[in-house]
Amino acid sequence: MRVRKSIRNMAMKGVIASAVRTLASSGSSASSTTFTRHLHASAGSKKIVGVFYKANEYAELNPNFLGCEERALGIKDWLESQGHKYIVTDDKDGPDCELDKHIQDLHVLISTPFHPAYVTAERIKKAKNLQLLLTAGVGSDHIDLKAAAAAGLTVAEVTGSNVVSVAEDELMRILILVRNFVPGYTQIVNGEWKVAGIAHRAYDLEGKTVGTVGAGRIGKLLLQRLKPFNCHLLYHDRFKIDPELEQQIGAKFEEDLDAMLPKCDVIVINTPLTEKTRGLFDKERIAKCKKGVLIVNNARGAIMDTQAVVDASSSGHIAGYSGDVWNPQPAPKDHPWRYMPNHAMTPHISGTTIDAQLRYAAGVKDMLDRYFKGEDFPAQNYIVKDGKIASQYQ
Repeated sequence: MRVRKSIRNMAMKGVIASAVRTLASSGSSASSTTFTRHLHASAGSKKIVGVFYKANEYAELNPNFLGCEERALGIKDWLESQGHKYIVTDDKDGPDCELDKHIQDLHVLISTPFHPAYVTAERIKKAKNLQLLLTAGVGSDHIDLKAAAAAGLTVAEVTGSNVVSVAEDELMRILILVRNFVPGYTQIVNGEWKVAGIAHRAYDLEGKTVGTVGAGRIGKLLLQRLKPFNCHLLYHDRFKIDPELEQQIGAKFEEDLDAMLPKCDVIVINTPLTEKTRGLFDKERIAKCKKGVLIVNNARGAIMDTQAVVDASSSGHIAGYSGDVWNPQPAPKDHPWRYMPNHAMTPHISGTTIDAQLRYAAGVKDMLDRYFKGEDFPAQNYIVKDGKIASQYQ
């Protein structure tokens, strides 16, 4: 059995010291020898490509703004000091993009859900040296997971790095919709003062029924944060929450999604994008929701049928829609969600607060360090391992 090398100090200036680390296995997994492409890095320099959005003039406004191209997770000096090559770009689309210039010989590709590099089966086929796909954040649906598994690649994310950020954002969006905040703000910007134009559709959150579709890490945190508002809380998931936590929160499990929807004044989407959830909220399912429902979606845009949301918002069946996820991303200028009534949409920002960036930057550095040393990642971070896709993405 190979003797484990001592784990080097992972401290990084500005990075939260409590970044989660799990003890790795003391030897290489026997199953890893079946990989088409081995996860454990061989000796020598590795080519790592990171794809991040440009911050331009905002890059210098906060030293902890690590998730942009200019800061590149704060790991450039560390990687290069060990002899690795680190290419950073925001150019990821089109036949002549910068990413495709490096796809044939890169070993590791890092991307984010906020500026995703879509890793198609075609790109995987071209990437002869590729071993590891890392998501700086949470969510790996920008990767063709079946193709990655078939090619023997490892796909991992920094699980849990932004769950607090997203749950807090969801709570904010619920209140924005319930209180009809955006039209009031718009009035002030436009120099108007028409209280009636806001008050006729503004409500209290107390006493309303809020249902979350998905009660994983983010869904549970949202339910906990909603408890003080004295709402009626429902949740639909493949699995029930721990009974003790369920009782503490006061949430009720709904096994049948279609039976839960008409009970809800507010619906929050908290399920991953999979083959089963793609287009889950189509015209027929939206019609099952209560007329005047408010919907918050920080999960993935493709869970919703784009035109069905527009039509239901235009008719008033959906009284308000808020989220920061689109299909595709970045959203084109003519995306219909930009122009539908009663929306509170933003770019994909809920999971990329500065606090979240510090956490997922530390998590990426930790996994790269483990990769170079031949150590396993924390188990919860794996999306594809040993040719198997994690259950939440199946």
